[in-house]
Amino acid sequence: MLRYLSKSILLLVFAVAICCVIYPLALWAVGQLFFPSQSNGSLLLGSDGRPVGSRLIAQPFTKDEYFQPRPSAASYDASASASSSLAASNYALRDRVARSLGPIVNYRSGPKVGQPVAPDIELWFRKDVFQGAPHIVAQWAELHNSLAQAWVTGDTAHAAYVDNWAKRHPEEVARFMKDNPKISQPKASDLAVIFFRSFSAAAPGKFPSGVTRTGKDGKIRTMIEPVSAGPDVQSIFFDMWRQDHADADLQDIPGDLVTTSASGLDPHITLQNAEFQLDRVALKWAANLKRNPAEVRDEIERLLQKNVSAPFGGLAGEKIINVLEVNLELRNRYGAP
Repeated sequence: MLRYLSKSILLLVFAVAICCVIYPLALWAVGQLFFPSQSNGSLLLGSDGRPVGSRLIAQPFTKDEYFQPRPSAASYDASASASSSLAASNYALRDRVARSLGPIVNYRSGPKVGQPVAPDIELWFRKDVFQGAPHIVAQWAELHNSLAQAWVTGDTAHAAYVDNWAKRHPEEVARFMKDNPKISQPKASDLAVIFFRSFSAAAPGKFPSGVTRTGKDGKIRTMIEPVSAGPDVQSIFFDMWRQDHADADLQDIPGDLVTTSASGLDPHITLQNAEFQLDRVALKWAANLKRNPAEVRDEIERLLQKNVSAPFGGLAGEKIINVLEVNLELRNRYGAP
């Protein structure tokens, strides 16, 4: 009995030593010796020698001086890698893509060729008529009540704005409760549709949006105010404008500019996407550096071509750009924005 027990213990010790010590140490040694960058996370270093990110994981860039990555359903959180999981038939997917398109898409032909559609969206919105019927904002909320509710729940300031509206309109809240007896204490999100219906009637051609103001004390505050122009109008109502202007010939947009990847962390964009963003990036750097925009554009174009890659050495697949690598080179070349 003791002989079998001693052999079992000896086998356990050998298994633990091999699987938990020797094997991991061997892999670590091989990785550090032959693949030091990959085994340490494929980190990229800034000019100060400190890590600024990994070439394998996307991170957001908001400044116009930088190329922007694909949208991320995971908010670029490596611990929450995920896709949006929205089906093609889900209006939330159409809405998200449409909101990305509104501020950036241009006319492809016609008298306004090359010009953005955003000003025309604002002009159409101020007329407050969609498919022949008045009150665009009310129609938007009634057609897509989940989007109206998401507007309320997506920001505490929005919810507070609706709560204040409810206090000023007790009769409308009472009517809602009468029509919905199962909701005895309606929340701000429950009141989303009737709020937008009331708002649209009181402020036709306007939408509640965050506006930055400087108070008398010198502090900058963001308040919700009715607006008839701006990013919210351009993005939220692009799809409705498009339905009213189905014959407008619009510029094609690279698909990866407005769609998320399966992981939400794809660090690459297509060369076509980068070329689409090139004018914005070059113009901003040229303004910062007080240089000729054409010269700066040529420099950044060469930078893109230097950093382009494709699967199997270019034999297959799309040409792609690593966003972090290119933006890091822009910073090293031109300095901080």
